[in-house]
Amino acid sequence: MLRDPGAIQVGDIEMASDTSIAGEIPVALRRIVTGHDTNGTSTVALDAPPPRSDAYRHIPGLVSRLVWSTEPAQTIPFDGADPTPGVSSFVPAVSGTRFLVVTFPPDSVFCAPGFDSQAAIAENFAISPGLAERFEADGMHATPTVDYGIVLEGEIWLELDEGRTALLRKHDVVVQNGTRHAWRNRSDRPATLAFVLIGARNSA
Repeated sequence: MLRDPGAIQVGDIEMASDTSIAGEIPVALRRIVTGHDTNGTSTVALDAPPPRSDAYRHIPGLVSRLVWSTEPAQTIPFDGADPTPGVSSFVPAVSGTRFLVVTFPPDSVFCAPGFDSQAAIAENFAISPGLAERFEADGMHATPTVDYGIVLEGEIWLELDEGRTALLRKHDVVVQNGTRHAWRNRSDRPATLAFVLIGARNSA
């Protein structure tokens, strides 16, 4: 369910009326999913925005898009059913995956007059189940996953333990191996990243 108060309705999906809330990246991305027809020939099975595309109300500019998911021992051919509406946790099981595109607003939104931190926390629990529960008060978190990330627009700081940081700019990529981290947007513009989370087993 897309939650952009400035959106317009197109069929069952609300489409962003402009890109101001999410920078250059629209709230509702076009998503192409391939499959096979009854003859086994490759075809486009789905052509529509991901239904779980959410523009946060209580964190202006934050946008979460759950593009796709797979479960352990995923099989093909694709049966035509979109798996994302049934996802109960944004953190995949071992060998499962989650494909997310997230827009981070400037950190200044968290200091804006009238910002309601409790409402923002509750909204995050509703939109990002399984992931929101792992966040500490300062935004640091860790997941039992190997994450592939690519910066689609803007720039963002990756913060690790003991204040270690790395600045990522457009087209930079990151591989995150279950580390405790936070994302800090110290700029005055949105930053959008695409992530693939792959559930991993902790050997420790």
